[in-house]
Amino acid sequence: MSVSPSTLPPVRLHSEAELARDALAAPLLSRAVRLARWAGPDTRVGAGGELVDEQLPAAAAELGLADDEDGTAYASEAWRVAVDTGLVEITDEEEGTVTGGDNLGLIASGGPSDILGLWLDALETVLADAAVPDLDDLVDAIEDDGQIDFEQLDWDPEAEAEFLDGVLGNLYLLSVSEDGPGDEPVPLPALAASMIVPDGMGKPTNDVLEQVSDAMMRLDDQFRMLEPVGLIEFQPVDETLLADTEGAGEEPGASADDIDVTRYGMVRLTPLGLYGMRARFQEAGLDAPAVGDLADKGADGLLDGTAGFPQGAAQAEIEQWLARREPLAAAEELLAAARGGDEGAPLRRLRCQQALSLVGGAAEPALRAVLDDAELGGLARVWLSEHGAADVPPPPESMIFWLTIDTLAAQLAAEGNSAELQALVEGLAQQHSGFFDTAWRVDHPGTADVLEAMGRLHPDKKVAKEARKAAFKARSAHGG
Repeated sequence: MSVSPSTLPPVRLHSEAELARDALAAPLLSRAVRLARWAGPDTRVGAGGELVDEQLPAAAAELGLADDEDGTAYASEAWRVAVDTGLVEITDEEEGTVTGGDNLGLIASGGPSDILGLWLDALETVLADAAVPDLDDLVDAIEDDGQIDFEQLDWDPEAEAEFLDGVLGNLYLLSVSEDGPGDEPVPLPALAASMIVPDGMGKPTNDVLEQVSDAMMRLDDQFRMLEPVGLIEFQPVDETLLADTEGAGEEPGASADDIDVTRYGMVRLTPLGLYGMRARFQEAGLDAPAVGDLADKGADGLLDGTAGFPQGAAQAEIEQWLARREPLAAAEELLAAARGGDEGAPLRRLRCQQALSLVGGAAEPALRAVLDDAELGGLARVWLSEHGAADVPPPPESMIFWLTIDTLAAQLAAEGNSAELQALVEGLAQQHSGFFDTAWRVDHPGTADVLEAMGRLHPDKKVAKEARKAAFKARSAHGG
């Protein structure tokens, strides 16, 4: 699975204020801020802006990491983030002097969007670092002329960055998909396999399994680097698994049910991570919607915008839209936007029905006003009946069949040949004898397509044949 669709599933984000608090609490950005405030006239940096070795112990002590064996490494990493995000500025490259950067003031006086902007810059720094091989290997691969021998490293910088981007993209898709794990962590082997195992492969070959194992170990190193910036929550691979199999690995012959998959690493995007990945997708030109984006749009924007949303996300978006409007005005606007004979109209009307189901009795006048409307009269009667309204006129047969075709066309557009649609098709054919004799005459742009779909989906060969014959008649009658 790779991030290839131009439009991604909608994500549910925390408020900017909550996300900004998470960003400031992320260990890496928090340390960068502390070092930026600590830096003074005596602070010195090297040619690349890095803190000189002699000052790293003092920086680690400032962070409360003097007794941590990795304290100077953490201090060096935080300093780099401080420089890259503009929390620190180099005043004299030759002398190696620094001062607090313009962005340091944003920490105290900036708004949530300012803080999140700084965090996104920090994220890019860490992602770039995570795609770089081990420092010792890198030093060994530097040639006499100062150039890096990439062949000796067996490292392709672009491919490595693309691999990490792909893994994080897959993790995002799993997090926001309606049938995904949601907030639950994803096993590292599954995430690695999503990048390695070809689609449609049954049992992976030994070579593929070895590639997955190598990818897992790369990701284990990279995710350890990404966790301090607040992008992910990560449970690393159990180090005992890296030891010899004897006495350290899983029991020989253990079944899949007996294996504790959490020992192989678990990861999930944090709410801040979802925000960061969405921002990166948008920067790359992908349409990465968030629930709430359509709250200030008109009803036409709402119905078109949620057309491709999963059911739960569409419901959440509609609820936010309705919360800003009076029920009667909202119903009138929704009904007006639901009209049309274009290809997307049936799905708009389905979303309109979904929205109207959330509107109270105050909307009744708007529904009564469209009872005689050929496109809206059927759904208006359904709404009025469900809300216990009195004096709801019975629909003519033509309206019943038109609404049936319209509903099936919407379901077909929303879900394709789903099991739910197949069940609906079977129920219709069973409950209405002679359904196809009347259905092909329905003056609806989707009649022929719906009948063809019924022919594909119905398991009874005789009924399926009737549906296909009716579809042919519909195309002939309507010039399709």
